[in-house]
Amino acid sequence: MSIFNRKIWIFALLTTIFSACGEGDEQSDEVELPDIVMQVQQQARLYSTEYRLHKIITQDDTRQLQGSILNQKYKLDLPLGKRSIAVPIEATVKTFVDFGEFSEKNVKRNGEKIEIILPDPQFEITSTRVNHDEVKQYIPLLRSNFSDAELTALTQAGRAAVAKDLPRLNLTESARQNAARTLIPLLSAMGFDESQITVTFRKKFTVSEISKFLLDS
Repeated sequence: MSIFNRKIWIFALLTTIFSACGEGDEQSDEVELPDIVMQVQQQARLYSTEYRLHKIITQDDTRQLQGSILNQKYKLDLPLGKRSIAVPIEATVKTFVDFGEFSEKNVKRNGEKIEIILPDPQFEITSTRVNHDEVKQYIPLLRSNFSDAELTALTQAGRAAVAKDLPRLNLTESARQNAARTLIPLLSAMGFDESQITVTFRKKFTVSEISKFLLDS
């Protein structure tokens, strides 16, 4: 191959490379916000990891004798009147991001860089149950067993305790990472480079704000 032909071949190769790179940039430039919004909305409700939490709820009660003598009230614990119980509660919690209300307000674009601002995360306690095999209780001879109504109340107390712990479990970061694992490949397929994609929430939430993200159920 002559030097002249070799120069032509190298020039054609470089032209092809630069053209291919230019086509990739052009592809991301041509993507409109409505297209991005539509693709993200199709993710619907995106669930994060399922969490299984364990709480032990305890309760003690003592049978007492109450009354008054000479206008003085008294309260006496009766002998052998104290009973106690420890109830293991197992709860399942799911975290998700709902893209149903996702709009152009959730997208910031600066040249080739794009930022997806996620809708606020939601938490849902999908189930709670008592591990009856591990229930521990002490019932004095003169006292009755804990009733089904009392066990139900303790289960509800366990559910409330789980809900109170949720803001301290860093579930928002788990939801963000899971959303990023889904959205980054989606945006990459639309022509964006992974290094230029950011997936965030609108802010770092406080404990009180996170408590409000728990769905009633």
